[in-house]
Amino acid sequence: MTRSKTDPRVLRTRKLIMDSFIQLSEKKEFKDITIKDITTEAMINRATFYYHFEDIYDLLEKSLSEVLLIKLDGDDYQAKIVDEETITSLLLAITTFQQSLSNRCHRGYEDTIARIIREQLEVIFYKLLSNQHPSQEKQGLEVMAAILSWGIYGASVEWSRNSEKITPEAFIHSAIPYIISGLNGKQA
Repeated sequence: MTRSKTDPRVLRTRKLIMDSFIQLSEKKEFKDITIKDITTEAMINRATFYYHFEDIYDLLEKSLSEVLLIKLDGDDYQAKIVDEETITSLLLAITTFQQSLSNRCHRGYEDTIARIIREQLEVIFYKLLSNQHPSQEKQGLEVMAAILSWGIYGASVEWSRNSEKITPEAFIHSAIPYIISGLNGKQA
């Protein structure tokens, strides 16, 4: 009997695997974690692991994406527009996410982590911009969403270099008028 990937038992097993991986990543470097470690920690067999994930890199990517989505709480942004509050809360979510990553897991996987963050931000910004500017052309909104996602990600990286000096909110505050005026097609 084949179960659907939306079956509650399948979802619980998938979460169990991800949680086991996250627990292991707190104890070991990513490069040292094996499928056997994960299956032992989760008390499942290899076939079950491979039913849910292609390999350990797929697990890394999906685990980080899920953790980030929880941090971003994607549904919370659906009814909003791109304004000071939204930009600030997205930057805060991203900086919190980056701080929460284990240094052991982060080393060597910065590109994967950066891509996941930008992709998730791009989806959120596209939804926000579509709500805010429903008559705009899709391609233009996609480009603006990409620009904003790269910008917020870049701001989070820049903030992390100076994190002991200023809060993320204070860091982005001075740039917000320029971002908002650009979104509205006006000069600051």
